[in-house]
Amino acid sequence: MNDRRDSKPKPGSREERLAQALRANLARRKAQARARNAAGRDQDNEDAPETGQATGKDN
Repeated sequence: MNDRRDSKPKPGSREERLAQALRANLARRKAQARARNAAGRDQDNEDAPETGQATGKDN
């Protein structure tokens, strides 16, 4: 029962956890942005004419 009191956390452990959570959040947000961009490109490609002419969105 006293095991929790005997093992004291390291002084920098909170900062390390916060930094790790921040990195994970950033990675998740980047993945979401990439997915949104890919979905947007797919939508743009569906709207393009079948003639093979550029729509101006590629520039």
